[in-house]
Amino acid sequence: MINTQDESPAHQLKLERVGIKNLKTLIKINRNNKEYRHIPKINIFMDLNEDKKGVHMSRFIESITEILEDEVRDYHKSLEQIGKHILEKLKIKHSYVSAEIEFESEIPTQELTPVSKKDTIEIHDIKVRLKNNNGSWTKILEVSVVGNTACPHALAVNKKGTHIQRAVGKLKIETDFNNDIDLEDMIEAVNSSFSSKVFTLLKTDDESFVVDKMHDNPLFVEDVCRNILSLASLKFKKSKICAECLSYESIHRHDVFAEGVVET
Repeated sequence: MINTQDESPAHQLKLERVGIKNLKTLIKINRNNKEYRHIPKINIFMDLNEDKKGVHMSRFIESITEILEDEVRDYHKSLEQIGKHILEKLKIKHSYVSAEIEFESEIPTQELTPVSKKDTIEIHDIKVRLKNNNGSWTKILEVSVVGNTACPHALAVNKKGTHIQRAVGKLKIETDFNNDIDLEDMIEAVNSSFSSKVFTLLKTDDESFVVDKMHDNPLFVEDVCRNILSLASLKFKKSKICAECLSYESIHRHDVFAEGVVET
């Protein structure tokens, strides 16, 4: 059999990441006595030496598929745990120095509306990325949460009211694999940083509560970003913490953005 992948490339340069993107499968997670079923987009990469023209992609995908079929039959504590299992098994079949796996998915949280106390399910985007660099494991967890802001400047000037808008807050934590961090705790840190939470379900009394809370707690995107950093740095130790907030402005044609980083 001719293996053109093993030939020397025209330009003998090492590549940091080669692999596949946007693979989907079912993954079962059992965390804090709750079952989560994810159908994430999965990206898997590894490095490629300068003397190799390419990866044996069919073998690469075949081995990943076999590994995933074995893993998805069982429950795992977290997405990063199953990611570690996949990269460990992948190294047996494909020698690499560095590799990584990334999951893009969603996670539900159960909430109660603020006044009527109705059950509501809120859905949040998450990313879990795991890197193995010569046997050293690092994970990067990211949550994206929708909230709202009320402009303090317009409220101070106008007195009658202010413009309000939907905003998206993101929290990204980079830390050692063994540093146990719950995605739900990250979501709560972001949720608590807005002028108010937003809800899928709101009765009339709930709507009044949310509007009043926004006007009682007006915030710039810079305030939201700093709130996320402050809450996260108190909760999550031995981590690099990145926070950002993007406000979809209601009275401007542009959006407003803030970002910050702290290490704990």
